[in-house]
Amino acid sequence: MSAVKSVQENPVEEFLRTDRLPHVWCSGCGIGTTVNCFARAVRKCGIPLEKLAVISGIGCTGRVAGYLKLDSIHVTHGRAIPFATGLKLANPELTVVVYSGDGDIAAIGGNHLINAARRNVDITVIMLNNFTYAMTGGQVTPTAPFESINTTAPYGAYEMPFNLPHLVASCGAVYVARWTAYHVVQLTKAMVEAMNKKGFSFIEVISPCPTIFLRRNRLGDSVAELKFYKEHSVIKHGADTREVGWDETRPDEIIVGKFVDIERPDYVEAMNTHLSKRLGDKYVWWGKK
Repeated sequence: MSAVKSVQENPVEEFLRTDRLPHVWCSGCGIGTTVNCFARAVRKCGIPLEKLAVISGIGCTGRVAGYLKLDSIHVTHGRAIPFATGLKLANPELTVVVYSGDGDIAAIGGNHLINAARRNVDITVIMLNNFTYAMTGGQVTPTAPFESINTTAPYGAYEMPFNLPHLVASCGAVYVARWTAYHVVQLTKAMVEAMNKKGFSFIEVISPCPTIFLRRNRLGDSVAELKFYKEHSVIKHGADTREVGWDETRPDEIIVGKFVDIERPDYVEAMNTHLSKRLGDKYVWWGKK
């Protein structure tokens, strides 16, 4: 009697363009782990797939949009947020997610990040932070830890890295969280919350880059890095974002958690309120519900 093997369905396969696999990410890279979290979050958040769009810029994380079986756009370097803003304003019924890396979001795209948070545009930004421009050779980024080695900082980076949760919170973001590629359950939950949140949501994901950043800084492999995240992460929900940055005085502590979860009118709501007061209800933005 022959045994019949049962094939277990991959719970995230329905959200992936499997014809484009294998992916380009290195072994041990944390990006794939976060995509798994995102696919599970999409399943849990209850948003119809035809109402969800993903925008990515250039870089390793910028390849995410191409692997997701969703409406997606792979755009120019640093411009994912303005593309997402335009898409959201053109069709307010969409849930729009920006999924890109620290170089794309915080460097060339930094001004767009600041102003989208200030305007409270109703989009979610998921930013993978691996502290380097991994796809283009390992140049220093605005999030590179103090004294870390990069191709453009061979003797160490001596610039203060951005504290991005504090930056976006101070600009008005209504949801701000940080997790690592180790915290898959918490990260999935944060993605669900962010996508269902009205207004500008920002999630920073600390993620290992074994080929460039870990190797150049002699930090071991990805397993060692994930163990580091496990042992050195401190969960502080509601923490003052001024105190969650990577600092040369305490390099071994990673403060993670949900830091901000507030309510304020998003960009379209604020615009509709202003226009109705000035011009009358017939002039409000067409996307008003």
